[in-house]
Amino acid sequence: MEHRLTATAKRALAAMDLTSLGDNDREDGVRVLCRRATGPHGRVAAICVWPRFIAACQEELAGTGVPVAVVANFPDGGADLGHVISEIEAAIADGADEIDVVWPWQAWLDGNRQAALDLLAASRSASANAVLKVILETGRLKDAGIIDAASRAAIDAGADFIKTSTGKVDVNATPEAAEIMLRAIADTGANCGFKAAGGIRTVANAAIYFQLADRIMGAEWATPAKFRIGASGLLDDCLATLDGKAPGAPVKGY
Repeated sequence: MEHRLTATAKRALAAMDLTSLGDNDREDGVRVLCRRATGPHGRVAAICVWPRFIAACQEELAGTGVPVAVVANFPDGGADLGHVISEIEAAIADGADEIDVVWPWQAWLDGNRQAALDLLAASRSASANAVLKVILETGRLKDAGIIDAASRAAIDAGADFIKTSTGKVDVNATPEAAEIMLRAIADTGANCGFKAAGGIRTVANAAIYFQLADRIMGAEWATPAKFRIGASGLLDDCLATLDGKAPGAPVKGY
C-alpha cells in the first residue's frame, strides 16, 4: 500500500496545476506558491492563478520550465462573448502559457447551445498557441448525458483539455463525471486531455482519478501532457507521502 501511495504521489505532483484562485489573493502569496512549484521531488505541471499575477509568476518561475495558467470567464461561465475573448487575448498578450476558460454551462442548460458553441470556438481562436482547458462545471450539469454532450462539444471545438470544475460550486470533481469525460475522449479518439479540479486533497483521492484514466485510456496515457489535477492542498499530502510521513486520509465521499 505504501509503495502504491508513493508512486501515486509522484504522479500527482508531476500532474498538478498548483492553484490559487481565492477572492483575496495577493501577489506576495502567489509568489510563495510559485516557490513551491519545484523541489527535491520534482516540479508541478503548472501554476494556475488569476491573470493579474502573470508577471509575478513569470518572474518567480523563470528557468524552472513551469508554465503559467490563468482563468477566464471565471467562475460564473457567462455567455458574454466579447468579454471572455478580451480576457483571453489580454492574458495571452501578457504571456500566459495556458488558459482555463469556463464555458457557459447555464446557457447550455437553458437550451442556448449556439452561444456556448460560439464561445468555445472563439476561445480556441483567441488562445492562439496556448494550451486551452475548458471547464465544464459538471456539478452544475449533473446529468450524465449532458456531461457527455458537453465534453464532446468542447473536444470538437479543439480543447486541449476538458476540466471538471471551477472548485467554486457545491459539487466539483467526482469520479462519476471523470469517467464520463474520459470515455468521451476515448470514444472520439481526440488528442485531448483531462483535468480534475475541486476537492482533491489527498494522494488517496488522486489515486481514484489515475485509476480511472489508466483503466479507460491505458496505463501510459495519464502523463502531465494529457492528465492534470487542479489543487492546492494536495501538494502538502504529496510531499508528506514522498518524505515518508503518514499520508492524509481520503476525503469523505470518495
